[in-house]
Amino acid sequence: MLFRDIIGQEQIQKQLVQTVSENRIPHAQLFTGPEGSGKLPLAIAYAQYINCTNKQQNDACGECPSCKKIQQLAHPDLHFVFPVKKASESKPETSDDYISQWRQELLENTYISPRRWYRRLNLENKQGIIPASESNSIIHKLNFKSYEAEYKIMIIWLPERMHQSTANKLLKLIEEPPPSTLFLLVSENADMLLPTILSRTQKIRVPAIDDKSMLAAITEQFSLAEDKAREVVHLAKGNYLNAIHFIQTDEEAKTHFERFVSLMRMAYKKDVVGLLHWTEDLAPIGRENLKSFFHYTTRMIRENFMMNLQMDQIVYLTEEEKNFSSRFSQFIHSRNARQIYNELNKAYRDIQMNAHAKTILMDLSIQMIKLLRV
Repeated sequence: MLFRDIIGQEQIQKQLVQTVSENRIPHAQLFTGPEGSGKLPLAIAYAQYINCTNKQQNDACGECPSCKKIQQLAHPDLHFVFPVKKASESKPETSDDYISQWRQELLENTYISPRRWYRRLNLENKQGIIPASESNSIIHKLNFKSYEAEYKIMIIWLPERMHQSTANKLLKLIEEPPPSTLFLLVSENADMLLPTILSRTQKIRVPAIDDKSMLAAITEQFSLAEDKAREVVHLAKGNYLNAIHFIQTDEEAKTHFERFVSLMRMAYKKDVVGLLHWTEDLAPIGRENLKSFFHYTTRMIRENFMMNLQMDQIVYLTEEEKNFSSRFSQFIHSRNARQIYNELNKAYRDIQMNAHAKTILMDLSIQMIKLLRV
């Protein structure tokens, strides 16, 4: 991965290059920021630049043996750790057991999302985990000298999914790694990390992709008409994964919209029987799909509140969503918007903590009945 392949983020790239040119590379860094901003591509490009044997002024050469191996994600001194299936104690699993799928996924698109990765692992109803067994694997790998590069680099994607025992075992290693060893942690939710890990890393805050860079990237990649490309950029809000999603007009978006409309209509009518059926239908779709639905619903509440305030310049809706919201937005106002938002965030957190799906959905339905008539 080369820096020039990353969408936008020129300031972050410059900052990373400077740490190498000034020979002050922090041994443990945490890349944080919104989804789809390019945190993982930045970490991989940084690793490639660090170990490139023919560095250019602002990027790796892309031609030396080190670059070619890292571009194929097969360099012996570049290691990856990521969430995997939860296995039984008698058969512990680590990232190494899924490295082929990982490479295939990243070679298809380095702008990966947790949900897409869990789909690859057939984890629709569960969340991945970085298990306790992973810590021994990490320690074992990093205790060896580097094979051919100047640095051994360990990229940990979604460190917030580390089992607590894994995190505790790695604290000392992250604080005092072996010589020429770097940790690059890439987090979607840094608030879930142990404070002791946060305190041992230098944070790199990656912002959302700027509109100009996003427009140039999707126009070139998808050959979109300018009007369509600008609509996608507006809807994506700096998230490349959102942009891809809108371009591909995923069936999931339509399904989420239909579920959202059903929830709001039945809640407003106090149709408890209908909501019971809605809950029964939705509960089995799996935790990751439910999280996606809550994320979508939160976005719709925000957009409807903005529409109610007549702030159309910052409303991000498709035409179908606008048609519904033109009538619905009057019910999302200053007296209930924050409370609805909090209820959706609570439902998202509860699902993330593996609470009972039907209970969460029914409780959310009851709260919507109350709040839509405030």
